Amino acid sequence: MARLPAFLFLTLALPLLSACGYNTIPTLEEQAKAAWSEVLNQYQRRADLIPNLVETVKGYASHEREVLESVVEARAKATQVTVTPETLSDPNAFKAFQESQAGLTSALSRLLAVVENYPDLKANQNFLALQAQLEGTENRIAVARRDYIEAVRVYNTSLKTFPPMIWNALWFGNQPFQNFTAADDAMQPPKVDFGTQQQGG
Repeated sequence: MARLPAFLFLTLALPLLSACGYNTIPTLEEQAKAAWSEVLNQYQRRADLIPNLVETVKGYASHEREVLESVVEARAKATQVTVTPETLSDPNAFKAFQESQAGLTSALSRLLAVVENYPDLKANQNFLALQAQLEGTENRIAVARRDYIEAVRVYNTSLKTFPPMIWNALWFGNQPFQNFTAADDAMQPPKVDFGTQQQGG
């Protein structure tokens, strides 16, 4: 019987807590973390394609050693720098991740530009399949990044608006998540439209 008042209080309070935004921050936080996991998934998909891509190019352009090595090194760096859902509020970790992925994007762009000098490679079925997979993956990365950016916008806004900001100040103490800040042209996916260029040539 001594616990009855506390039980009655919780019974009355929980609906009120839910109605006044108590669950908003945890819900939006989990949505942002899920969106980030998808970003990581797509970047990993790209990293997994690169060894086969490099080996295929090497078979036709082995003397392009500097370009090939730059892709391998950029991939290694990109896979070593990680941001877990638990560290999404760390600006230094996020910046390092973003820079490493941008470096890999740049290295891939250089590699694909080199391929233009090798018609036989551009016509190779294995390369064409890898090209299609890379193009699809770059599109998935763009979509995943867009979804993450929106999820973080909503989550970060909740930390600054009433009533969730009250719960955050009194209970959660969450920090805003980091977001992509690079200029659009710095994070464009490599162009892989060799099929069109080949037909035109």
